[in-house]
Amino acid sequence: MLSQRWRPMVLAFAAVLAIWVVALVGYHIARNSKMTAAKVQQYVNSIDLSKLSGEARKNALHTLASKLNSLSLEERRKARLQRSAWDWFAQMTEEEKTEFVEATMPTGFKQMLSSFEQLPQEQRRKTVDDAMRELRRGREQATREGSSTVDTTNAPALSPELEAKVRTIGLQAFYSQSSAQTKAELAPVLEELQRAMETGRPFRRR
Repeated sequence: MLSQRWRPMVLAFAAVLAIWVVALVGYHIARNSKMTAAKVQQYVNSIDLSKLSGEARKNALHTLASKLNSLSLEERRKARLQRSAWDWFAQMTEEEKTEFVEATMPTGFKQMLSSFEQLPQEQRRKTVDDAMRELRRGREQATREGSSTVDTTNAPALSPELEAKVRTIGLQAFYSQSSAQTKAELAPVLEELQRAMETGRPFRRR
């Protein structure tokens, strides 16, 4: 039987051990529940969208959009490079594409476009340059890390024609007039622009 002297120490040790066990269990649960680009890809691979219709198809598209929206910035970039949703996007109707693009755009991107348009022309050009540079940096980094998790050979990239339009036409007007397909191609640039605008760098240049 424990003496009065050792009992508090044993109880304290047991309490610390219990806290560590709870923390480790919580960590593993959080890590397993965290959405990743790999999990998005697994979900896409597990379902044949062409065989779905009606409510089942609608629910599958909604689930994919929710998974993409749950990704961190880095995981979202990986998903983009892996073309995680691209196979499904190609099978969507125009209405589905429009709804999917709107559902997966970053929160507040329309406000970002409005703020972006208020910048002087030279700063808009510089901000777009920065966004394009970040996109290329991400592709180059993925290439250096190897293709075991990222398919850089088929990774989507903004076409030279579309990039030229982004630079010469008001981005907000161009986006509003674009098809769902073009909006999907613009999505990576918009994400990078929003990230840059949130840092405040374009405004500090004024």
